[in-house]
Amino acid sequence: MCCCLSPFRSPGLVLCWFLLWISLGPDLLHLHRVSAVNLRRFIGCAVREFSFQAKKPGCGGLHITTDACWGRCETWEKPVLDPPFIESYQRVCTYNETRLVSVKLPNCQPNVDPTYTYPVALRCDCGVCLTSTTECITSV
Repeated sequence: MCCCLSPFRSPGLVLCWFLLWISLGPDLLHLHRVSAVNLRRFIGCAVREFSFQAKKPGCGGLHITTDACWGRCETWEKPVLDPPFIESYQRVCTYNETRLVSVKLPNCQPNVDPTYTYPVALRCDCGVCLTSTTECITSV
């Protein structure tokens, strides 16, 4: 009879659990590694939790956790013979739909409005970079 079937009666309980752990350990570690690799290879745009310190002059900071857009989108460039000598297709992971949330910052000076407003991502997509909603690099 296997020691794992009757763990309280068998003197080999420790050995049995050790062997079970050894046999499952590498597989469990491998599964963890696979999910990390998949995240690194993810192409697309998704909503993901994001934390930051909200600050404004005259107030204390506040730790905020919200949803933001995260990902990588298909981008390519190729040389062409006519000016501007390059054809490009550049998409960024950007907000498609948001809602605004307001919080009150702590310890504000009497003449400072404590209201701090930030966007919460509801839906994200790969799209053209719009300077109205995203910090875009327009020239190198």
